[in-house]
Amino acid sequence: MTDINIQQELLDLVGSSDIHKIVAGLQNANPVDVAESFEEFFEKNEPESHQKLLIIFRLLPKDYAAELFAELNPDIQESIITKITDYEIRGIVDEMFLDDAVDFIEEMPASVIARVLANIPRQRREEINSFLKYPENSAGSLMTNEYIDLKVGMTVSQTFEKIRKDGQDKETIYTCYVTDSSRRLLGTVTVKTLLLSRMDEIINDIMDTSFISAFTTDTAEDVAADFRKYGLLALPIVDSEKRIVGIVTVDDIMEVAEEVATEDFEKMAAITPSEEPYLKTSVFNLTKHRLLWLLILMISATVTGAIISHFEDALAALPILFASVPMLMDTGGNAGAQSSTLIIRGMAVGEIELADILRVLWKEFRVALVCGASLAAVNIVRMLIVNQKQNILVSLTVSLALVATVVLAKTVGCLLPMAAKKLKLDPAVMASPVITTIVDAGSLIVFFFFARLLLHV
Repeated sequence: MTDINIQQELLDLVGSSDIHKIVAGLQNANPVDVAESFEEFFEKNEPESHQKLLIIFRLLPKDYAAELFAELNPDIQESIITKITDYEIRGIVDEMFLDDAVDFIEEMPASVIARVLANIPRQRREEINSFLKYPENSAGSLMTNEYIDLKVGMTVSQTFEKIRKDGQDKETIYTCYVTDSSRRLLGTVTVKTLLLSRMDEIINDIMDTSFISAFTTDTAEDVAADFRKYGLLALPIVDSEKRIVGIVTVDDIMEVAEEVATEDFEKMAAITPSEEPYLKTSVFNLTKHRLLWLLILMISATVTGAIISHFEDALAALPILFASVPMLMDTGGNAGAQSSTLIIRGMAVGEIELADILRVLWKEFRVALVCGASLAAVNIVRMLIVNQKQNILVSLTVSLALVATVVLAKTVGCLLPMAAKKLKLDPAVMASPVITTIVDAGSLIVFFFFARLLLHV
């Protein structure tokens, strides 16, 4: 069943009574697609119609309902939890993978959390609580303890028996983790390796001891970098004594990567990051997330105004200079944004380190000279064509200022993000708006310096 068909089925449900037929059809669809359709239905229909979706949800098989529930957004999850019985809550949370259950509980209000924890088995509750103690956005908060663990003395045949017995409830079975009696991680072995080995071979002889792991206290960004660098499907998480306590799978880290990218985009646009979807965020909150930075940038722009006021006599003596100010400021801002975007991205993916600062500066300086010289050459021709009576010295002044502005902008654009990283700040903060404000002031100073030097204004 395609996503379009699912949505149409749900839309038709409002006037339909054949719910069992729809339930049977939904079970053949991917839970992710069904979840998207549920969310769209909730947004586009009145609360009275939501009751029919709840009926459908309650008629779904328990394992499928748990998968679907894990994919729903927190608002719909809360709506469902408040309307179903304690017994149904227990069934859903029992069937969910542990990391999904932890994510769900972290998003719920205290009253919902209390009810959920009160209606699940003690062992499950203790597992969830043990994961909730890890700091937000740490490796420990992302992991699950649902993995296959092996012992070094097991044979391949015994391993397959264990996978068949325990694999149904595990997050992934492709990679298995070999531990000693103290749960210390000794190696890993993939199902591919097992399939290509003899049934009587010992795990100790075929396991990979050059595995990659992360500590529970590592940041989510560090874990994401490991997945990207090594092309992992799952990453074992260990404590300070190298004992395995869980694994992080690629589906969870993809969500982290999306959240980090979104946060960086918002910071680069001078917006305070928000976890709420745009359409669900109130006008007040949207304003609150934007206004502070707008105020800071507006106040900082008074420096630019002060520079223009200081050189007011020069602009009055030669009005053509004033016409060139917007072009210089815009070009400088764009040049700085280009450099900062590449540097921020390079640091985010590990291509650029703080130790590379001199190499980065030298490269950006050469790029700036080439770009600036090219723009200056075009600018001289442009100014002479637009105003054929134009003094060649004026065109030269503006063009030299243009070269200097581009060099300044690209230097600032690469230095500020790296300085932020050195100060343990997010480099994305030093993106386009901040750099543009600094470069605007710098470009005006450079411009009037050349105007005084060559035109004696």
